Amino acid sequence: MRRYWLVFSQAVTVLLAVYFVVLTMKPEWLRTRPVTTGTTGVALSEAPTSVNAPPPAGSFRVAAQRASQAVVSINTSKAADRPSSNDPWFRFFFGDQGSVPQSGLGSGVIISPDGFILTNNHVVEGATEIEVALNDSRKARARIIGTDPETDLAILKINLERLPVITLGNSDALQVGDQVLAIGNPFGVGQTVTSGIVSALGRNQLGINTFENFIQTDAAINPGNSGGALVDVNGNLMGINTAIYSRSGGSMGIGFAIPVSTAKLVLEGIVKDGVVTRGWIGVEPADLSPELMETFGVKARKGVLITGVLQNGPAAQAGIRPGDVVVQVGGKDIANVSELLTSVAALKPGMATQFKLQRREDNLDVTVTPGKRPKPRQVPQQPGLPQQR
Repeated sequence: MRRYWLVFSQAVTVLLAVYFVVLTMKPEWLRTRPVTTGTTGVALSEAPTSVNAPPPAGSFRVAAQRASQAVVSINTSKAADRPSSNDPWFRFFFGDQGSVPQSGLGSGVIISPDGFILTNNHVVEGATEIEVALNDSRKARARIIGTDPETDLAILKINLERLPVITLGNSDALQVGDQVLAIGNPFGVGQTVTSGIVSALGRNQLGINTFENFIQTDAAINPGNSGGALVDVNGNLMGINTAIYSRSGGSMGIGFAIPVSTAKLVLEGIVKDGVVTRGWIGVEPADLSPELMETFGVKARKGVLITGVLQNGPAAQAGIRPGDVVVQVGGKDIANVSELLTSVAALKPGMATQFKLQRREDNLDVTVTPGKRPKPRQVPQQPGLPQQR
């Protein structure tokens, strides 16, 4: 009896050893099983199914699921006037040219359970009807609460219950190299998620908006993505996809998004006051260049040169003159015209602010009380610049 027991125990030991060797060296042998289909009789190998399996390493599944529910598609329509004429020959060749409706496509992000949606101004500009389609197939008519053409942002509102809402992140904490996802409805094919990294921060002087502080990303952004979400790996909103740099009209790996920090300021101003109020001092600024420095006798090596001052404007009343170089606004260093414009716009009209200047070789501190920025004039976008999406 003892002999049989020894044989049995040795056999079990050998089988366990073989099992562990196979599990270590060839685990796929144990994870697949041949299956014979009932229709063809073909033997197949299938991996075991696991309903609650964790996401694979490097997957953005969780972030996409959290954010995509709050990203919507926006369809707009507006009537475009075609030329008409009483000339019978014109009518014979071209027919009656009446108003023909035009349609547009874009994306948006639900930011409040009350139905507020953040999108781009160029998506809804001039629209007579706006329809919002949710990811759960619900649709609703939207109305415009307010727009801010200078940042190309707009706030819409829909009346639906149980709305999914995206979580706002801290775009100021983004760093170059961080992974991000772009979510939208490109070309009307349906909601699409693309991934990439933050390629650059603080992009400006692109000629897209008056106030530019773009997040640049290589996540694919295409027509129809405008107003969609740029989110981090946790699904938090970091920006609103706005434009791409492209020679073909499609994505070339250079996309731009408006930071959510800018969007929150616009949202607060529109919802609270119906309009975004910005500071203004009445100057004509220019980046420092050897030619301008020689013309104005400037000795400064950093800052923004003031080439013109509006008579009786806030800057003139504070003593700022042409040829002065603005070095700081409210304690913040100024390196270029875009930074000066953004810093002045962030000032509250009527609230005095300290400006640091350099006038030839002298350093000056002046107190400027900004006024309210006038409404911008519409300037057509020039060819060859980044294209709004």
